[in-house]
Amino acid sequence: MRHAGLVAGAAAAVLVAAGAITYAVAEDDGSADTPAADSADAGFARDMAVHHQQAVEMSYIVRDRTKDEEVRRLAYDIAQTQANQRGMLLGWLDLWGLPKVSSSEPPMTWMGMGDMASGKDGALMPGMATNTEMEKLGTLSGKQAEVFYLQLMTDHHKGGVHMAEGCVDKCAVGVEKRLAQGMVDAQESEIALMSDMLKARGAEPRP
Repeated sequence: MRHAGLVAGAAAAVLVAAGAITYAVAEDDGSADTPAADSADAGFARDMAVHHQQAVEMSYIVRDRTKDEEVRRLAYDIAQTQANQRGMLLGWLDLWGLPKVSSSEPPMTWMGMGDMASGKDGALMPGMATNTEMEKLGTLSGKQAEVFYLQLMTDHHKGGVHMAEGCVDKCAVGVEKRLAQGMVDAQESEIALMSDMLKARGAEPRP
């Protein structure tokens, strides 16, 4: 029941965030035209929504696999933050009348990396865990689960930072660029925190 309540809370938060999208974009100081389907703005919104969804799933998995309050608190914060941001990204695509999934081009095309997104074993974008890694996380418990989660999420954040920096550089909608910069700042801070948490557990980020 606790897990269900957390999921419901995250879903409610997403709805609140999505409800503010129209106002946020309408008030954007850039007054940008509606982005094209193949623009960096649309590409980032689509790809980061998928990227964030995996982080949310990963975080809820580890919350069920450990009793360590430090890791559970970090996982909850990441899940809540990224669920809210995902709601905003999908809300912008709705507002722009653009598809949430592109059938004509692979992920990361907006960054000139479409041919590099392998999609191998479910890892569609930089830093994403493979299906095998996600399954493994669900089989571990205690310290092993904590360490593997922190390693996976460190890789995930590094990939997310790379993508968000791409939007800061290439996106045209001011409010989206500001969200992307906020992602960079927050995730770099969490990467440093997770490095310390791994060290405290006698481990380190993966090479």
